[in-house]
Amino acid sequence: MAQAYKLTAATGLHKGDRQYQQDQIILLPHARTNGCALGVVADGMGGRSGGRKASDQVMLTAKQLFERYDPDTEGACEFLRQIAHEAHLVIKLTAISSEEEPHSTIAAFVIMPSGACHWLTAGDSRIYHFRREQLVSRSKDHSHVQNLVDRGELSESEANTHPLSNILTSCLGIEQEPAMAIHSIAALAPGDVLVACTDGLWHYFSSTELGMVLSSLSPREAAEFLVKKARERANGGGDNLSLVIAKIEPSTA
Repeated sequence: MAQAYKLTAATGLHKGDRQYQQDQIILLPHARTNGCALGVVADGMGGRSGGRKASDQVMLTAKQLFERYDPDTEGACEFLRQIAHEAHLVIKLTAISSEEEPHSTIAAFVIMPSGACHWLTAGDSRIYHFRREQLVSRSKDHSHVQNLVDRGELSESEANTHPLSNILTSCLGIEQEPAMAIHSIAALAPGDVLVACTDGLWHYFSSTELGMVLSSLSPREAAEFLVKKARERANGGGDNLSLVIAKIEPSTA
């Protein structure tokens, strides 16, 4: 990104209509490098406390590795892979030492001082990249219905209401090495918005709706609005929901 910019951001987290909160989020500026930030959402699964242990482990691993991460000398994609791989291994160890079967999704993005952005996902937590209100790209779910969409057997809207929409084909904590999707953006521009969110949120919105909300409201206002609207649309049957929003704006300096 050639011109200077500022980053405004916000998060949202709600238990929904579930008894336990198994989603977790972080949004962190780099301690030593201005213009570098990390956002992560994780949707834990597995018993009363197993899911929370899994999502907590994703957050702990991300924080620890980000504290040691040097954006000037270390590759961002390899850094994201390291977060996912190490969290995956610890979650598997947790499963061995308990009777639970903890698993977790991950959707993590890192914004670089240059304006480049890289993201990683595993499971069905998503990352969207909007330019103004237009969708530029979004992550693909590791799910049964996404495979059906890819084969042309379902539309995106049909997948959203499919009875097997919650069946994942990969996530952290599974027996084998999880599939991880990596995406890179060469340069973010003023007006660009990133949102990482769990299925408890994105399930209730089309990409067009998300783009309109994110382009017209500040990150904090958008987070509050989307959580409230998702709760309304869930109509008493909502999952845990969480999101991290980061918006690129022209610098006022």
